Amino acid sequence: MKKILILGGGFAGVDAAIHLRKLNYIVTLVSERDYFYIYPTSIWVPTREREFSDVCINLKELQEAHGFELRVDSVEKISAKESSITLKSGAVLKEYDYLILAMGASKMKHKGLEHTLSICGVPEQSLLIRDKLDALIAKGSGKICFGFGGNPHDTSAVRGGPGFELLFNVHNLLKKKGIRHNFDLTFFAPMAEPGKRMGPKAMLLMKEYFSRLNIKTHYGKKIKDFEIEAIVFEDDTKLASDFTMFIPAGDGHDVIKNSDLPLNAAGFVKIDDSCNVIFENADISQSEATNALGMPTNIYAIGDNAAIEGYDWIAKQGHVAEVMAKNVAHNIHEKENNGSNFKGYKEHLNIVCVMDSGDGAAFVYRDDNKAFMLPLPIIGHWLKKGWGVYCRYSKLGKIPRIPGM
Repeated sequence: MKKILILGGGFAGVDAAIHLRKLNYIVTLVSERDYFYIYPTSIWVPTREREFSDVCINLKELQEAHGFELRVDSVEKISAKESSITLKSGAVLKEYDYLILAMGASKMKHKGLEHTLSICGVPEQSLLIRDKLDALIAKGSGKICFGFGGNPHDTSAVRGGPGFELLFNVHNLLKKKGIRHNFDLTFFAPMAEPGKRMGPKAMLLMKEYFSRLNIKTHYGKKIKDFEIEAIVFEDDTKLASDFTMFIPAGDGHDVIKNSDLPLNAAGFVKIDDSCNVIFENADISQSEATNALGMPTNIYAIGDNAAIEGYDWIAKQGHVAEVMAKNVAHNIHEKENNGSNFKGYKEHLNIVCVMDSGDGAAFVYRDDNKAFMLPLPIIGHWLKKGWGVYCRYSKLGKIPRIPGM
């Protein structure tokens, strides 16, 4: 049976391992962390509605449930030409028939970024955000700013939803404690219409929601610098902040940028619709896994490290990564069985989000034909909580997966 090497233990990598093991392939998963982190439910760690352990699944549990080999290590070097992967431990992996890149993305480097924390960054930052909020709550007042940035080379790399969710949850927390009136909450972004990709109706509802909750906004000015107690914009104006939660846009993974893989302007790996990596030069030696031009055909990229194409509103989300993972497992199996019924990711591009507020939620959906936001008072919050439970136990194989998910 063919051996498949997967780099990355997030939504894309874990789902690829699960689907490929169901097809009885020999799978090795390399992850820099020993746990799978459920980012969509991490919004409740800072507000103490969930413990850090509640949003983690031990990868050894997933290994035992599905039977893949696990290596907890960091990738240091990728050489497509030599078909080798060098790990931080010094190990060099070359014994594979297919390579799946699912390493996620790095973040845009902003000056003064060390003065911010991100709910979409290193998982442990959720605990630091919690500590910052605890300190301000103990103080009884403050100015808190929430925002996200963009990547001019790839607009799909923006991740703003979790920023909105954390803002709304903090508002709800302060309201419950009876001290919301003592806090200034501001949402900021360098683009003129943050959240525009959700659609015009959703934008209008968000504007009304911000007004009703007395949340200030600061849009349309590029970020120049982050200071300890302020955000500095391109015109040198400042937005005072006792604590800044900022989500930088995704950028090409540092290891991938230093590899010989084909990249777009932002540093994401170029792929076709079937998630096969597209090589555009002939500087790769001939092997059994090459196309007519001598390029490797055994490398796939899925999730945040892949350059996805389509509509101007597309966004990299966990469910898109999972679709890509499932498709790649199918496509590898088709190739191994001399089939031609390959599946693409582009027909599945959409935005799906249950945007939680702590006391309710809104269901956001967009595809090429429609875009809407449906308020879900009270029940929406519990629906998202239920999804977190579903995510954990379905990935562990303890409950069935919903068809199509």
